[in-house]
Amino acid sequence: MSVPPSFFADPRPGAIELRRVATNGVELNVALAGDGPAVLLLHGFPHTWQLWVEVIGKLADQHRVIAPDLRGLGASPRAADGYDAANLAADAEGLLTALGESSAAVVAMDAGTPPAFLLAMRRPDLVRRLVVMESLLGRLPGAEEFLAPGAPWWFGFHAQPGLAESVLTGHEAEYLDWFLNSGTHGRGVRADIRDAFVNAYTGGEALRCAFSYYRALPTSAQQIQDAVDTARLTVPTMALGAHPVGTALEQQLRPVADHLESHLIEDCGHIIPLDRPQALLDLLKPFLATDPAN
Repeated sequence: MSVPPSFFADPRPGAIELRRVATNGVELNVALAGDGPAVLLLHGFPHTWQLWVEVIGKLADQHRVIAPDLRGLGASPRAADGYDAANLAADAEGLLTALGESSAAVVAMDAGTPPAFLLAMRRPDLVRRLVVMESLLGRLPGAEEFLAPGAPWWFGFHAQPGLAESVLTGHEAEYLDWFLNSGTHGRGVRADIRDAFVNAYTGGEALRCAFSYYRALPTSAQQIQDAVDTARLTVPTMALGAHPVGTALEQQLRPVADHLESHLIEDCGHIIPLDRPQALLDLLKPFLATDPAN
């Protein structure tokens, strides 16, 4: 299946190809564009691969862009389990292998960040460069100021098995609009992207899969701690912050990363790739271009 270039804010010749790719016991829906050194884009909640529609075109000028719907989300099948960060990292590793890529830059935000981090820790030969944004890495020190008022309220709500699904089924649009347009996250997104996100998270099974990421957080946090207890992050890394996470992710990474640069994007909401896509590209493109493979 192909998506016409008019779908994107910055149309380019050619089209986005949507392909089903088998990896690690699941089959992911994956958007592919461009040629060149691979860039893997990992979204978060409540997003799909379409989180990246404002930046794919310009990245595809020089890169093969790979943007999957993560396990259980979007148009990827509703997996029964496997939502911890280590298994999601295995999904990403298997995806790159299935697509014939021996290395890739990995760009992730929100729930995509922990698996991206673990993939870089475990396979520095595979991950050329790492870009992470607007997320936290388990219980690593550095996020104390951000967490001083307590963890965001929805973490506990989503973590209770079955509760959020029973409350929200039939009201998914209202709930997602809070994240996209108000709350601590949102400053609004394009109507077509909003509708795509709402459609992707509508129904009890779609919600179960989304909230499984939160229910796996204790396991993911231990996996992250185990990783930094035994190794350092040697991959060149860039941490990006906006509102509300700010510099918390940078502060978590600073003690464990050998090569870290960081940027705080001013006047930007949580959903950086849709809120300030040009500011993101202005940072991404030179960072990726310094890779020897380019």
